[in-house]
Amino acid sequence: MLLPLAAMLSGCDWVVLNPAGDVARQQADLVVISTVLMLLIIVPVMALTVWFAWHYRASNKAARYEPEWNHSTQLELVIWSAPLLIIIALGALTWVGTHLLDPYRSLARIDKERPLHPEAEPMEVNVVALDWKWLFIYPEQGIATVNELVLPVDRPVRFRITASSVMNSFYAPALAGQIYAMPGMETKLHAVLNKPGNFTGFSANYSGAGFSGMRWKRASSMNGRATSARAARTWTAKPISNLNSRARTRLSGTSPRSRPICSTRSSIFACGPARCA
Repeated sequence: MLLPLAAMLSGCDWVVLNPAGDVARQQADLVVISTVLMLLIIVPVMALTVWFAWHYRASNKAARYEPEWNHSTQLELVIWSAPLLIIIALGALTWVGTHLLDPYRSLARIDKERPLHPEAEPMEVNVVALDWKWLFIYPEQGIATVNELVLPVDRPVRFRITASSVMNSFYAPALAGQIYAMPGMETKLHAVLNKPGNFTGFSANYSGAGFSGMRWKRASSMNGRATSARAARTWTAKPISNLNSRARTRLSGTSPRSRPICSTRSSIFACGPARCA
């Protein structure tokens, strides 16, 4: 029975529990701790259900038969105190985690062993959800890419996120979870990647016919890469075209692209929801 289950799980991607970014790592820890706390109730209850069914079966004449039994103070204390303590622990964990991992809150550390220098400036990336692709604008580098995200390792990143038409969801499980992209509004996400590699991300909110193609893996989708600062500078120096009216017209189409297409010095709202699409 366990072998087929193991075979099915072998094809799963464990990135949510083994991410590359510190924020996502803390989120994974919350998932694990919350699951363990809940299992403290679930496992004993399931085990006792099986034990009671077996012990008090009709054929077991040695089991005590007490049809008039209706109350036990000790049992009531166990039944109510254990779940109450777990709920208190979950509530405290949720309260602390909600404020500590607020996506609008600036990062205080690179990872659990390295605090962030007070004067360190995060890299800014403006994100626009289009139909059905992602536009990334790098104000510092003066470039914009479609369906390609390249980030330096161990440098904090501040995402400013919006959408051109319908609501979407920017989900980067290896980086820092997900946050919604909404037209006419701006959401923020702070994150950091702690190791280089190719990572998967996608749209987590249904947005139309091309929704399933808004992924970060194949040639027609976004390639999220973490690299060294030097390699990132080399990547930004690649020759690309200007974000002129013709490029903006191409962006308004619904076919995904998978490589850098333009250079721009504009901000998210100067080359964003109203003008890029």
